[in-house]
Amino acid sequence: MAYEIPVTQARAELADLINRVVYGSERVVVTRHGKPLVALVSAADLQLLEELGRREKDTEEEQVISTVSAVRPLPSAPGERRRFGIAAEHRDPAAGDRRPGRGH
Repeated sequence: MAYEIPVTQARAELADLINRVVYGSERVVVTRHGKPLVALVSAADLQLLEELGRREKDTEEEQVISTVSAVRPLPSAPGERRRFGIAAEHRDPAAGDRRPGRGH
């Protein structure tokens, strides 16, 4: 559990709070109007938090890459062309617009 202290009191006791964090292995939460504002943690704790954040980001990126790698082109479902007509047909954008009146 972290030690909570109002910001006005924390200003006056900053040196003591730093010692509590560094030498007493405490975590201090500075509050304003009873709501957490900031936390004082040791440099070692900060390093652990940053490493966890990097690992989480790397895991998320790996999941996205594996999901995208699993995507593959599939043929149209049976009856899709009949149901949707030309809208279901893939056209290469490089071929240009071949609708009547739009000729090149």
